Amino acid sequence: MDATLKFTASHEWVKDNGDGTVTVGISDHAQQLLGDVVFVDLPEVGAEVETGESFSLVESVKAASDIYGPVNGEIVEVNEELEDSPELVNEAPYEGGWLAKIKLADDHNLDHLSSAEEYLASIEE
Repeated sequence: MDATLKFTASHEWVKDNGDGTVTVGISDHAQQLLGDVVFVDLPEVGAEVETGESFSLVESVKAASDIYGPVNGEIVEVNEELEDSPELVNEAPYEGGWLAKIKLADDHNLDHLSSAEEYLASIEE
């Protein structure tokens, strides 16, 4: 796992792309809890995302789980590969299994997220 990733309490990860956008996905821990992912309901490009509001849905053989906005912003890209290969969420949650790229509404939008170290400590409790 990339030590520069930030995390939410609801198991989304956020990577700062350094250009005012972030890439978002679900953590390795979350995909393990879900089991085999069979469908990802991707958001629409141009849709607004709000922190804590559901913007996507991941369905597995066990359950369907809402994916919550980790930041405020606008969807600028979605991972269309997931339409045909939703298992990428399981196989490479931090690489090929990303869900969306979001243009941040403001630059200070990542301060509320946990570091990788803090997140790992929280799921070990």
